[in-house]
Formats: sequence, structure tokens, C-alpha cells
Amino acid sequence: MEKTVYQDAKLQDEVTRELSWEPGVASAHIGVTANAGVVTLTGHVENYAVKLAAEQATRRVKGVMAVVEELEVRLPDDDRRNDGDIAAAAINRLAWDSVIPQGAVQIKVENGWLTLSGEVSWNFQRDAAANDVRTLFGVVGVSNQLGVKAHPRASDVEEKIDEALKRSWYFDDDSVNVTVDGGVVHLSGTVQTPHDKQAAGLAAWQAAGTTRVDNDIVIR
Repeated sequence: MEKTVYQDAKLQDEVTRELSWEPGVASAHIGVTANAGVVTLTGHVENYAVKLAAEQATRRVKGVMAVVEELEVRLPDDDRRNDGDIAAAAINRLAWDSVIPQGAVQIKVENGWLTLSGEVSWNFQRDAAANDVRTLFGVVGVSNQLGVKAHPRASDVEEKIDEALKRSWYFDDDSVNVTVDGGVVHLSGTVQTPHDKQAAGLAAWQAAGTTRVDNDIVIR
């Protein structure tokens, strides 16, 4: 019991230090607790980009198995925008991104919370659209509901992901199992770190034909 309490306290301290080290995070109003590898962030930050940076910094810390993110975005008065202004800025920003197909993304804004819907051809386009709008003034959150179209070569997805994993130095042979049903990829097996699990998921998303990834890899 004492060992567990010590480990929790040590992890809490390491995460707090990492948040203080991260230049994109003003950590004065962020609280950190740890319980058996699960880290909870509470408090408030000044914009959505800082909220994301805090979560990413926390996931980098060795020993963090999961993050419960309960941070509230409290915009300074000078950064507040009405929903119409946010929607207009998002439309303009996406229009200037050459990787986003024109007209593919629909935008909804409610109380500063921005929702993306529609369908794109590739997952990198889905991610790019969300990244484009996350740092806009007035945005307090982004819900990325963009779908990814299935490709004709979906039958080759499993083989291509297997090949990509074997090329990577992150994974031992057969440490990750891949099964595909249509465009849905299911990952299982074991890896050593949360980063490795995330890397496997990213590899699955990069395959043409992937429309969803169920990442059930276990961290040993």
C-alpha cells in the first residue's frame, strides 16, 4: 500500500514538472492527481490549444497509462467571439488548407464548441481539419465527427498495416495482431509503452481503406 501511494505521489510530481516545463502550458491553474497510472487533470486554462497541450504533455510522462481530462476553458474577455464569428473564421481557415477538399466539411458552433461533420477521403485530412480550427480565437472545444470514405483497396488494408508494423522499430514480430472487417481495423496484442500503442494506431490509420480503428492493444 505504501509503495502504491509513493508511486502515485511520484507520478503526480513528474506530471506537474512536465506541465511546468511545457512552454505551451500555463500550469498555475491546473491540478494533478494520480491513481495507479491514471492521471486526472482539473482546473482551468485560457484556451483550447493549451488544454490540448496539457493533455499531450501529460501523456509523455513515463508511467502514465491513461489521462482523465477535466480542464475547463475560460477565455479571457479579449478572446471571446460570438458563434457566427467563429464559424466564419473556421470556414475561411479550412478554405485555405489545400489538403481539405472544398465543401467536404460542415461546421456547427454552439457556445464556442465547434463540431465538424461530413466525409473526407483520408484520415490525415480528418486530422488536418481539426488541427486547423483548434487554435481559432473563441473556440473552447472541437468535436471531430468527420467520416472517412472506404477505398476500393480495403481488402489490402490488413496486409499493408502488418507490413508497416514490421518495418517499425517500435514492435517485435507478431507483438501486434491486425484484423480487418471492411474498413474497420481491430488491433490487439501487447506493447511496452502507451506511445507504442498510439504508434500502432497511427499506422493503422495511414492505410488506404481504414475507416475506423479499434485499438485494444494491452500495455505490458
